[in-house]
Amino acid sequence: MDNRHKPLHPSLVREAFAWIRKKANIGPTGGRRPTLHALRHAFAVHMLENGTDPRTIQLLLGHRSLATTANYLRIAITKVCSATSPLDLLPRPIDAKAFRPPEQS
Repeated sequence: MDNRHKPLHPSLVREAFAWIRKKANIGPTGGRRPTLHALRHAFAVHMLENGTDPRTIQLLLGHRSLATTANYLRIAITKVCSATSPLDLLPRPIDAKAFRPPEQS
């Protein structure tokens, strides 16, 4: 029987995640242990920030309602809107009139 197209059992995914965390020596960060939920959340937010359609993300995450996926969209928009544009870091233009030579009559 071909098992490639069947969902993975949740305990198998949890065990694999724990094994990978241990092998990569990833422990608690900021007092919190990395979780599958956090990984899933980061996956969705990164996809949204990279322009993936929310409906596609809904299907990938298995959400029944697009409203659930929209929660990730609000987080992504907040993050994007609070980001500093590289153009904002450029020096402000100098008033060109202050550096013009005096007009001759």
